[in-house]
Amino acid sequence: MNAPSPQRRASAALPQDLMAQAVDAVIDQALLGSRLVGAVILIAHRGQEVYRRAAGYADREIQRAMSTDALFRLGSVSKPLVSAAVMVLVAQGRLNLDNPATRWLPEFRPKLADGRQPTITLRQLMTHTAGLDYEFFQPPHGSYVLGGVSDGRDENPISLRENIRRLASVPLLYEPGTAWKYSIATDVLAAVIEQVTQLPLPDAIGSLVTRPLGLIDTTFRAVDPQRLTAAYANDAAQPRRLGDIDLLPFPEGTAGFKISTGGALDAQAYPSGGAGMVGSAPDFLKFLEALRQGDRALLPMALVRQLSANQIGELPVDRWPGRGFGLGFTVLRNAWLAQTPESPGTWRMGGTEGHSWFVDPARQLSVVAFTNTALEGAPAPFVDALCRAVYSVDGVPARPS
Repeated sequence: MNAPSPQRRASAALPQDLMAQAVDAVIDQALLGSRLVGAVILIAHRGQEVYRRAAGYADREIQRAMSTDALFRLGSVSKPLVSAAVMVLVAQGRLNLDNPATRWLPEFRPKLADGRQPTITLRQLMTHTAGLDYEFFQPPHGSYVLGGVSDGRDENPISLRENIRRLASVPLLYEPGTAWKYSIATDVLAAVIEQVTQLPLPDAIGSLVTRPLGLIDTTFRAVDPQRLTAAYANDAAQPRRLGDIDLLPFPEGTAGFKISTGGALDAQAYPSGGAGMVGSAPDFLKFLEALRQGDRALLPMALVRQLSANQIGELPVDRWPGRGFGLGFTVLRNAWLAQTPESPGTWRMGGTEGHSWFVDPARQLSVVAFTNTALEGAPAPFVDALCRAVYSVDGVPARPS
């Protein structure tokens, strides 16, 4: 693939040119190896953007070059935005994380396989310890498929509230609070947000998070369809363009990840709190930096510390060894187990559509890597190589003096 000339900026005023070269090399290798179609990478250090690059294609078939203001289907990158909205309601005294979800969703009373009906708290939903699952982790004829539960990125034309009703009819996987499993829990939180604010979810997230921070690109539908990237999957020799309704492979024996790419342009699509938002890399970097710095336009630092502290004790986090989980994303506990150069306490997450991000508070560092290629841009060799490149130069980014 002959990629267009990249747009990038690395500040000459900082001693990080070698880091920029290392990051460039990782991106170039992924493009030349046909593992990615396009990407936007942003890095901020000590509150200043020190690296910006748009590379490859936003739309390969019409040769539209990637731009730094490109819009991406965020997938699970939606989750921290919704988690932040919950914490804003906590700051306003309108929510308590240790209250049961039934206080706002009286119909949400799923049972265990033995018929018992446990209490599920907002904290358990925030930490993915509520006993819930995702359809794409289940066998092809699993309980979520049989119950008609939407993962939030398929073509299912149901309302958020109806999806919660269906979810409540399916047995829980485990006693809430006893295990960790990545799940549809953030969609339940989204329904709580709607009830507390008495606003549709897009309006509530706008009021609580995106408008206060000036995130002009981040919502549930593409604000400018001309800037929306095409979506690809790298499950073939060359990344293939996803259809309007497509299936991404997951580990053998699971149903796979159903995705409706048209949802980003459909005003009637289900507004999934866990997977349904659209946004740009600059917007998301601004959001991460607002969290890291405790911007009071969003949250006071005391609540950021709760959001970003391990909340699950010693419970293992499947697929992420050495990491715990906060109130919406992973938190690094043991860098040796995780085999990463990140500092302990680093926050990290991503999205199946091809995105990753991390915040290293100890080094005052935030990194956003949005791609239009699943699954390579999510936890995959590209992401690991990018992380190593960011930390590849001794002292860059330097620890605070």
